[in-house]
Amino acid sequence: MTVTLVGALIGLALIDSTSFGTLLIPIWLLLTPGRLRFGRIAIYLATVAVFYFGVGVLLVLGADAVLTAIRSGSIDIPQLPLRIGQLILGISIIALSYRLEARAERQAGKPGKIQRWRAKTMSGSGSARSLMNLALVAATLEVATMLPYLAAIALIANTDLNWPLTGATLAAYCLVMTLPALLLAAARLLAHDRIDPLLQRMNNWLTKNSAKAIGWAVGGIGIWLTLNAAATLAFQA
Repeated sequence: MTVTLVGALIGLALIDSTSFGTLLIPIWLLLTPGRLRFGRIAIYLATVAVFYFGVGVLLVLGADAVLTAIRSGSIDIPQLPLRIGQLILGISIIALSYRLEARAERQAGKPGKIQRWRAKTMSGSGSARSLMNLALVAATLEVATMLPYLAAIALIANTDLNWPLTGATLAAYCLVMTLPALLLAAARLLAHDRIDPLLQRMNNWLTKNSAKAIGWAVGGIGIWLTLNAAATLAFQA
């Protein structure tokens, strides 16, 4: 594993650490009035990290099997149908991004399912199990839109690392994903009065922009897929 690869994975993990599930919900939990219950933050972040670790293992296994088959020549992928399918998929994803952004505008300021769960958790009436459920729902909803995470999986799958090192790399990646939230929790414990205004501003900004950001991110995926497929088809014509 090269220094360049390590740096790329750290950068991607830090980008992933700013997502709805890894930062916004932890900030909501940190804004709970009174003494911080660090155990709740730890349960939430541990659930998110374990979830992404499990998804990463499955994705690396699948990618490794496909890459091995392609390199051995046992799978011959026809390029024309593949690129046409990619073009259709890209256009469909662009259309989906407009729907997501329109839905975000309609729901602006309205409490959704996640917000209601968050309110229950912060009130103290929610159990640790409900907190873990919140983490799983948030991670499941956003895993397909986390481009840095998918890019990191592709990088790891192409490095030909042995499985112990692959597992350790995935675990370290998931830990870095939760690092900013852990640092904010530590700051909340050590400097409660001084950190609360900052957390509130971050919470307000992320709440206002995160829903639209999902639409933009999904649209970016669609545009890239569409342009890549169109360019490939044009050169093959």
